[in-house]
Amino acid sequence: MLVWLSDYLLQFKSSFAVLQYITVRGIFSVLTALFVSLIIGPYMIRRLNYLQIGQVVRDDGPETHFSKAGTPTMGGALILVSIAISTLLWSDLSNHYVWIVLLVTILFGAIGWVDDYRKVFEQNTAGLSAKWKLFWQVLIGLVAAIFLYYTAVSPIEIEYIVPFFKDVSISTGVFYIAISTFIIVGFSNAVNLTDGLDGLAILPTVMVGGALGIIAYLAGHAEFSAYLNIPNVEGSGEVVIFAGALVGAGMGFLWFNTYPAQIFMGDVGALALGAALGVMAIISRHEIVLFIMGGVFVVETASVILQVGSFKLTGKRIFRMAPLHHHFELKGWPEPRVIVRFWIITVMLVLFGLATLKLR
Repeated sequence: MLVWLSDYLLQFKSSFAVLQYITVRGIFSVLTALFVSLIIGPYMIRRLNYLQIGQVVRDDGPETHFSKAGTPTMGGALILVSIAISTLLWSDLSNHYVWIVLLVTILFGAIGWVDDYRKVFEQNTAGLSAKWKLFWQVLIGLVAAIFLYYTAVSPIEIEYIVPFFKDVSISTGVFYIAISTFIIVGFSNAVNLTDGLDGLAILPTVMVGGALGIIAYLAGHAEFSAYLNIPNVEGSGEVVIFAGALVGAGMGFLWFNTYPAQIFMGDVGALALGAALGVMAIISRHEIVLFIMGGVFVVETASVILQVGSFKLTGKRIFRMAPLHHHFELKGWPEPRVIVRFWIITVMLVLFGLATLKLR
């Protein structure tokens, strides 16, 4: 929005040209989202407490979690509001990549909102049925994938780049739609599964989202993409504004979500943020790198799949409890130790993922 305003004001003062730079707007996007979340946060916590919108704790979970019952949830709405305001304010709204990642994020947040609403007001940990939740996730992801497929202007925009190899790419043709849908839906649920401890999901999301923003900026820059030998996706650089908003909103939310949490993001935040990571990776053509940087989310999801599969096939459990973070809790690790160690692992994975840009 402010890009259009700066275009108009340029005729009066040339210094407004600074708002044409994506890097400058990216920084302001981070700060705006952070400021909005810090301002709205206390009010939202008070309001959720007043409405008695509190977390429902699983009966079969770790005993240390029983004290979390009643903590305000649906705090992901705070993240989505901050992201939307900052993105709409600082991005070039004529860029279709900005709209697709923002709309997918909001729509997945709407699915999570319905799920959280049913959990809170019906006091039922099941929430929205898995069948309907998956249906709407697949539908939204499918529409986004089809849109990206048919708006691609060059073959490279629908090819999969293999890290560490300069000239290796996988052309999938129309299967791009199915794979992209799987990535969006898969990462949406992966972040949701990881969101089980105070601050556990939000900081890895911030780190991975920030790294994807950097990659999108490099992919959208002709000279940088040529130097790094990565796909040049025209217009993808504008995604860094959304990524900056995600980073700022996430850090602002972490201010209230850090142990012991004053608020939980709920499905409204987790489903939305996971989908956002998937879309950003697809736009920047670094889906495989996403699986590296988001290794914590991948392992958490794999632990659930293995646990369920093992129990159905053999009647035995591999872990004391799934997702994996609960396994370590039941082994006696204090909650802050689990959280910080998962953060450290994510830092290493994100740095490794960024290193793949040059190691080819």
